[in-house]
Amino acid sequence: MFRKVLVANRGEIAVRVMRACEELNVGTVAIYSDADKDSGHVRYADEAYNVGPARAADSYLDHEAVIEAARKADADAIHPGYGFLAENAEFARKVEAEDGITWIGPSSDAMESLGEKTKARTIMKEADVPIVPGTTEPVAEPEEVEEFGEKHGYPIAIKAEGGGGGRGMKVVWDESEVEDQLESAKREGEAYFGNPSVYLERYLEKPRHIEVQILADEHGNVRHLGERDCSLQRRHQKVIEEAPSPALSDELREKIGESARRGVAAADYTNAGTVEFLVEEDPDREGVLGPDANFYFLEVNTRIQVEHCVTEEITGLDIVKRQIRIAAGEEIDFDQDDVEFDGHAIEFRINAENAANDFAPATGGRLETYDPPGGVGVRLDDALRQGDELVTDYDSMIAKLIVWGEDRDECIERSLRALREYRIDGIVTIIPFHRLMLTDETFVAGKHTTKYLDEEIDRSRIEDAQEQWGPEPDATGGDGEDEDVVEREFTVEVNGKRFEVELEERGAPAIPTGGAGGGGNSFAQRPESVGGSADSGGGSVEVEGGETVDAEMQGTILSVEVDEGDEVESGDVLVVLEAMKMENDIFAARGGTVSQIAVEEGESVDMGDTLVVLE
Repeated sequence: MFRKVLVANRGEIAVRVMRACEELNVGTVAIYSDADKDSGHVRYADEAYNVGPARAADSYLDHEAVIEAARKADADAIHPGYGFLAENAEFARKVEAEDGITWIGPSSDAMESLGEKTKARTIMKEADVPIVPGTTEPVAEPEEVEEFGEKHGYPIAIKAEGGGGGRGMKVVWDESEVEDQLESAKREGEAYFGNPSVYLERYLEKPRHIEVQILADEHGNVRHLGERDCSLQRRHQKVIEEAPSPALSDELREKIGESARRGVAAADYTNAGTVEFLVEEDPDREGVLGPDANFYFLEVNTRIQVEHCVTEEITGLDIVKRQIRIAAGEEIDFDQDDVEFDGHAIEFRINAENAANDFAPATGGRLETYDPPGGVGVRLDDALRQGDELVTDYDSMIAKLIVWGEDRDECIERSLRALREYRIDGIVTIIPFHRLMLTDETFVAGKHTTKYLDEEIDRSRIEDAQEQWGPEPDATGGDGEDEDVVEREFTVEVNGKRFEVELEERGAPAIPTGGAGGGGNSFAQRPESVGGSADSGGGSVEVEGGETVDAEMQGTILSVEVDEGDEVESGDVLVVLEAMKMENDIFAARGGTVSQIAVEEGESVDMGDTLVVLE
């Protein structure tokens, strides 16, 4: 077994992995960006290392900074969690090449073959796993998309090869949209995954999203742990997941589970993973979907999933501990027939979002009250605590509430009780939305599809729920003045070993230091972080006249769609901004001439930064 594991992630998943390590008597190492220096995963770990500025590309995605932190900590394994570098085959290969450091996950070769969707489709097709009609080679030109549309019809899904969770996917409803959507999918693929390659699939308009949890070891054993239903999504992002699916017959779930095992075995895959499928829903069904229902391979997630918890609740297996044991060379100690499913579990993503405002992410705030629920069958995976500031630089999920019941009805009743108990003041969350869904006729009947939230639900009901159960407007924080925080840097010796120590003092005057230049005061600065570089984020610009178009949230500039001197009209797209894993078009509110462009592609900006000036 390992001595010390570095968790190359943040937030609740980092704490989740560290808890598994604790139970295995393994030491834990956290990494953190400047934005996360006070975050819960840093508090929980045995030791922690700064890896760079807030911008993920300069910290959590910096390969060398993460590996250097592992070297400094003398860690002998790295667990990537999910997101960030979890499905980055290049990073996994670098870790594999390090002497004395083990990658806790599938091999880089398996990640590469299954992580790139066209390769994965080829593998699955050869393993006799049903796949959605589509391409097995990347497409680059609009004419290829148009030819596919002529053969298979519209709508068409254009998907980034390295994508997942709806990121890097665009839907083409007719030929007029081909060129714009192709370029957008390429751009997202490059921005999120460093890979602009895309492929095509026939777009299933109202499917169910079913995924199968897999464990595979280095001794040739492959097991599936049943399916999860992740059909309740907004903009292809999951919000509620459950196991088992309320829509599948036992015969159909067995067919899907065995298909997943067959495909993973053919890919020579090890460690944990998830095989995702789309199942065609029958809107007129009375009971569950029978064994003849159509299902198609979607993708393999070569990592732990956000929703792995519901599978743990119904199987009694700790999937993260299994990941660690498999990486250490241990053999899976149970047969497929030994896997038993007990009861029903539902997971609620507690996102800092306003569901009534199109799930817009919160832009700041402090947890003035954080009082999570408890009791029989209630589990909380989180990292925040009362008094913490909300970090808005990354994903909007702040916690996961997982509820178990002996059957689905009890699970829903217990979930309603737990959500009523869950009190968060200081930031907006989607708890009111979750309470609404547990009384929603379609969800309770288990007949929702991946399109239900985006296309079918009466949105006024979500607004009413937010008004009824959400926090008061002045209880969502983020608008007040923060007290001054002064950072003071000291060098100390402990048993003859030197340490550079930074201390924070709130409400104290800054200490002037003897900086170069002599005339004015300078102040202590943060030392360079491990492998990081100075953040080149956006900021204020000098504006001479004109009207500024400012960033409404923190994010990264994906593209600038105009040039200085261009004439624009109201509604024209000026800039494309990535924030909270979503691509956001920034529009001109009125017509005018572009007199100044204050940002460039790849630049990180904060809320309120000027993007474009119009005259």
